[in-house]
Amino acid sequence: MTGITIADLAQRIGAPFEGNGNLVVTSASEPATAGDNDLALAMDPKFAPDVSAGSARAAVLWDGADWQSFGLDAAILVRRGRLAMAGITATFDAGLGLQDGIHPSAVIDPTATLGADVKVGPLVVIGANAVIGDRCQIAPQATIGAGVSIGEDAVIHSGVRIGAAARLGARIFIQPGAVIGADGFSFVTQEKSAVEETRESLGASVEAKGQSWMRIASIGGVVIGNDVEIGANVTIDQGTIRATQIGSGSKLDNQVHIGHNVIVGAHCLLCGQVGIAGSTVLGDYCVMGGQAGAADNITIGSGAIIGAGSGVLSNVPKGKAMMGYPAVAMQSHIDMYKSLRRLPRILKGLTDKK
Repeated sequence: MTGITIADLAQRIGAPFEGNGNLVVTSASEPATAGDNDLALAMDPKFAPDVSAGSARAAVLWDGADWQSFGLDAAILVRRGRLAMAGITATFDAGLGLQDGIHPSAVIDPTATLGADVKVGPLVVIGANAVIGDRCQIAPQATIGAGVSIGEDAVIHSGVRIGAAARLGARIFIQPGAVIGADGFSFVTQEKSAVEETRESLGASVEAKGQSWMRIASIGGVVIGNDVEIGANVTIDQGTIRATQIGSGSKLDNQVHIGHNVIVGAHCLLCGQVGIAGSTVLGDYCVMGGQAGAADNITIGSGAIIGAGSGVLSNVPKGKAMMGYPAVAMQSHIDMYKSLRRLPRILKGLTDKK
């Protein structure tokens, strides 16, 4: 973008400004390295010394800051710095940088339907009967399978793979390398396998014999709601018979894996390397920290919070905070951890008494 006035930016993020509202800024910067045309971001008093170190004429500061003491010409004062960041970064985001229209090297099936003002980059492939909504942006080398539907204003980065018949909502945002609609990891043996016997017996001895695995095809597809964000190298397997589902507003971080038949509710937050095994159901507003995992065929209730690195092996009640492996109530896990740390001292005390 060429720039935005302080007054317009303040209106966009819903915050008051003081000083010269006509001052134009062209980018955002950390305060210590900000130039004349940059907007210095110092929404916490701890960054105050850095404002004077840079040469910015305008800054975003914390509510009640004495902005004139920093020699600024203008300032936007915010109550919640992180919330203000959402509007500021959206304003200065350059986007994919695609040219208008369809690149000559793109391969688009004649039966596909593209909406108004769609941008398609080099070497994109769009399959038969696919439907692409208005104002979608599809970056180079993305592949859209046959029968896929994508709502308006989607942003699809380079190298994304969307399998046949997947249905994606409006304003979806997909980072590079994501794969949506790969087959689920579904196999079966001719007779009951040792794995099945172990699961039924909870670890009793099973006969040490092997069988070959037969593939179960995945024909259920994937359904993703509106306003979903999918990180780099995320993999979402299609369902076996019914669709794997991701609810509207959910955000998936990089390298998250969603198994076949999984249902993720609305507005869930799944951090990096989370893995959810097949047929598990997450309610709305669930949060799973980085590298947390959930076993198959369980239910995690709405609003549950799963701590990083935890392994959820059984159902989780609505609104419960869980942690550990196997995951237990977070406070219980903390108490267990404290007790574990005390063990060496306790054992030493017992030994000294002998």
